[in-house]
Amino acid sequence: MSKTDKAVLDVLLDRYGTTFAGEAGIKLSDQPRPLYQLLVLATLLSARISSGVAVAAAKELFKAGYGTPKGMRDASWQDRVDALGRGHYRRYDERTATMLGDGAELLLDRWKGDLRRLRDEAEGDDRKIASLLMEFPGIGPTGADIFLREVQAVWPQVMPHLDKRVLDGAGKLGLPRQARPLAELAHSGEELARLSAALVRVSRSKKTVDEVKSAAR
Repeated sequence: MSKTDKAVLDVLLDRYGTTFAGEAGIKLSDQPRPLYQLLVLATLLSARISSGVAVAAAKELFKAGYGTPKGMRDASWQDRVDALGRGHYRRYDERTATMLGDGAELLLDRWKGDLRRLRDEAEGDDRKIASLLMEFPGIGPTGADIFLREVQAVWPQVMPHLDKRVLDGAGKLGLPRQARPLAELAHSGEELARLSAALVRVSRSKKTVDEVKSAAR
């Protein structure tokens, strides 16, 4: 790793390296509950809405007791709508409330509420995992990428998962724009997930790109 790359990496992780799961209060581990919460967050982040609103809505859902597939399924549609509304997730609240209920039902019926079973069905292959994730209502290619780039912190099988948005952010900062060389800058799956989240945030703003470059000089 060059001195320049290390300086940029240090600034990125220090200032922007909180994962979206961490921001939503999810203590991510390879266990059914936090993995399901990450799926919910990925669903919310998939809509054309700010990440801050999606994170706030996820927190409200979990606070209301809908942080497990059973809790989500058993909640009434109106309860889910109300929780989303408290997080200001109003533009898509009714449709999303339906999707979350249907997704919880699917997870319980097909994988007994445990996304590790989905991973094992896909034999740990990230493309197959993405394909299965897209069977959940509200999860398309974007949502699958969000889930996979965060879950690589606890699923080494899918490392490195660095989607186009992450690689675009890396390119703007002069970091490697290819998955393998970029992944080699991180020391662990957890750090790679943090780096991915930081690069997604940076990719959205030229001002932030300039700030990171300036601080790394």
